[in-house]
Amino acid sequence: MSVSPATTAPSLDEFKAEAAAFLDRVAEPRTEAASSAGERQLSLFRGSTVADADAARAWQRTVFDAGFGWIDGPVEEGGRGLPSRYVGAYLQVERRYSTPQKSALGVSLGMVAPTLVQFGTAEAKGRWAEALYRGDAIGCQLFSEPGAGSDLAAVATKAVRDSDGWVVDGQKVWTSGAHYSDVGLLLARTSTGPRHRNLTAFLVDMHAPGVEVRPLRQMTGGADFNEVFLDGVRIPDSHRLGEVDEGWGVAMATLMYERSAIGGGVGGGSGLFRMDTLAQWLREIGRSEDPLVRQAYARVHTGVSAAKTMRARAEAGVKAGRPPGPEMSLSKLALVANLAALADLVSDALGPRLVADTGAAETFGWTEYVLGTPGMRLGGGTDEVQRNIIAKRVLGLPVK
Repeated sequence: MSVSPATTAPSLDEFKAEAAAFLDRVAEPRTEAASSAGERQLSLFRGSTVADADAARAWQRTVFDAGFGWIDGPVEEGGRGLPSRYVGAYLQVERRYSTPQKSALGVSLGMVAPTLVQFGTAEAKGRWAEALYRGDAIGCQLFSEPGAGSDLAAVATKAVRDSDGWVVDGQKVWTSGAHYSDVGLLLARTSTGPRHRNLTAFLVDMHAPGVEVRPLRQMTGGADFNEVFLDGVRIPDSHRLGEVDEGWGVAMATLMYERSAIGGGVGGGSGLFRMDTLAQWLREIGRSEDPLVRQAYARVHTGVSAAKTMRARAEAGVKAGRPPGPEMSLSKLALVANLAALADLVSDALGPRLVADTGAAETFGWTEYVLGTPGMRLGGGTDEVQRNIIAKRVLGLPVK
């Protein structure tokens, strides 16, 4: 994604000082107590509510209005126009402060907004781009269907053109955050042409007549995912992303942004992978000297270290102006492997305390995390799909 450079870009040190001054005004510094194991979010699927989304919106507006909400975005579209390395610099500073959770905005900022900027019409970007980055609107991804999960090219939802634009009928499923979203990134069938050349991508107003959202309850107790039904939903042609019947390329770009966003959690952004905090927790529960626990800890530490190196390489490509590519599948696989290794570690360390609520901090609380770990093998593309992508598009191997 190309951006317009800022007229006079501050130095990184100046930018970090500006960010610190802003955060000093609106947030409290993160103390050692706040960074301890007891403060970590232990669930992978929290079941974000409308209230959670509203809190995330409010914080994002504060950040955006201070100039840190869309740091690398084009100036003419509401961004700040700075190189992408300034995004990392801001996040580095922000991690020193206690700030509201923004998980409700993950799909919106990590997948929907970048795809809109890359493929959207001037009208669509004018309507949605700044709104998404400021938190005035939240986006969701309407790709998967009951009969088209891993085989995304098999989507059956249809978009039929009429004089005013398009009319959409169909069903989507496993849509994260649809219950609080304002706009959906939709993939629909628009012709009977060849496979991969008969789909078109659109932005659909989630509050439009004919859109119905039904939450799906998970075994963890949360309800992050939804079914979405589209019955005669009208979409203006100006909200089409890319050319007609060329939605497959738009979808692939979105999935690369998605895997980049998901895989980024292994590179240190997630408190779950704070190895110093994990080591301190193992000492606190009296399990740090057990050789099997130490071995399990070493597996997590090794995996996270390798993933950070992989992530740094991917970020270097983004800094050079290359959008996320198929190598992002490696980051997704690395994240899943490390989450599974962490689940093994806490299971070994806690034993029966994992499933018996004794009231002690950081024991039974891990149960929801362990239950949610298998779901990460599916979200953002299954492990098998990721391996096929790597084999075909990274290694150049023949894949049937």
